[in-house]
Amino acid sequence: MTNNPTVIPYDPYNITLVSNVHPEDWVNPEPASRYNLVVIGAGTAGLVTAAGAAGLGARVALIERHLLGGDCLNVGCVPSKCLIRSSRAAVDVLGAEEFGVKVPEGTQVDFEKVMERMRRLRSRISVHDSVKRFHELGVDIFLGQARFIGPDAVEVEGKTLRFKKGVIATGARAVVPPVPGLNEAGFLTNETVFSLTGRPDRLAVLGAGPLGCELAQAFQRLGSQVTIIEQAPQFLTREDPDAARILSDAFRKEGIDVRLNSTVDRVSISGKEKVVHLTSDGRKALAIVDEILVGAGRAPNVEGLNLEAAGVAYDPRKGVEVNDHLQTTNPNIYAAGDICLAYKFTHIADAAARIVIQNALFMGRKKLSSLTIPWCTYTDPEIAHVGMYEQEAEAKGIAVDTFVKPSSEVDRAITDSEEDGFVKVHVKKGTDQILGATIVARHAGEMISEITMAMVGGIGLSRMANVIHPYPTQSEAIRQAGDLYNKTRLTPLVKNLMVRWLSWTRL
Repeated sequence: MTNNPTVIPYDPYNITLVSNVHPEDWVNPEPASRYNLVVIGAGTAGLVTAAGAAGLGARVALIERHLLGGDCLNVGCVPSKCLIRSSRAAVDVLGAEEFGVKVPEGTQVDFEKVMERMRRLRSRISVHDSVKRFHELGVDIFLGQARFIGPDAVEVEGKTLRFKKGVIATGARAVVPPVPGLNEAGFLTNETVFSLTGRPDRLAVLGAGPLGCELAQAFQRLGSQVTIIEQAPQFLTREDPDAARILSDAFRKEGIDVRLNSTVDRVSISGKEKVVHLTSDGRKALAIVDEILVGAGRAPNVEGLNLEAAGVAYDPRKGVEVNDHLQTTNPNIYAAGDICLAYKFTHIADAAARIVIQNALFMGRKKLSSLTIPWCTYTDPEIAHVGMYEQEAEAKGIAVDTFVKPSSEVDRAITDSEEDGFVKVHVKKGTDQILGATIVARHAGEMISEITMAMVGGIGLSRMANVIHPYPTQSEAIRQAGDLYNKTRLTPLVKNLMVRWLSWTRL
């Protein structure tokens, strides 16, 4: 029996959550003499690997020291998207006057109900990642801290598990920046913010990556006064600068205090207030808040695994070293998910797990680099991307042509009052081969898959102009980007020939 993790608040929803993903009465089984696959970590990568391998007939053990479901279920995608949905409902209701809908004065957000809804839905979804479900799939579940004791064996709660192949999928955790006074003042991370039951009136968000941006906007819409602080000159430093600019403008319009080109010098306490001391654009400034949310990146969970005993090389900041086949320096051990990947997204962890199953169990040679990977930041508007950015292509010596369709020229975006956005597609110069694309729109995450499918299927931008879209939809912008490309094919010579042909055939 293992110690049961505590998830606060201690209400029926969290009791259900924990009973599903780390049941108090669970007793680890007696290990098999040898496993085809031992998976350490039961986040997305570990769960997909274990379920997939067991479904193919492998004898599988899955080890988790905390909660099955990992960050995604417990402190990541699921709870954050619940908050984002509530925040969108709030902004739609409170902004309904623009659409001719009168809202009664005094309409407010009930933050306690928002968080209760999140916990209720999270507990419901937790069934999918439960110990019971994976046990029924034929996976041996071990709850506790795993530790390698050799190149083909791990120890957990006093039991030794031997394996033919191993998978490290222990994920990552929030990085806490070394800011003087931050620990003394106290702070939130993604691992604690979803335990809130009361809304902070004033919230500082340190870092404008995906997590910081999503939660900054959500809390502002739910009634907090948010200050977002970013050291770089733009939000989402990996993203298209035009997309990041639209987002920062949207934040300012919503009343968020945006501090770019800013560093946090220290944090102090004044009564019940937390004072964030900044240097912003070379000038000293203060942000006085009730809570601080740290969204300054992720660190891999390599501690305590005794990776040296397994012959697995790692970097404390970058994680476990893997090749393009996701194989570690021990050829019988693989890694997947946030523990080894630069892009730390649930769907990438899922895709990596599928590669590991094929390569580890069936001598496959699948490569991570062969994947076409989209991603999305779920702000409003959303920013979705797939493939190369223009600067990436240029750095590789690939000339590109770029086609942009602004949302302000798309009928449905106009009728929805969602004109701040675009579809931007990069093609290899002189061809219609799509190298990458960025979409900024309220539902960009839904739209980007059309371009991803085209890239995977080798469909060029010119052919996308022939795909009929329902009118009016915002996804029409993708077809219209194809029209922009096709217009470039109408050279003066081609136009002249067409004019002469039409003149000759005129009745």
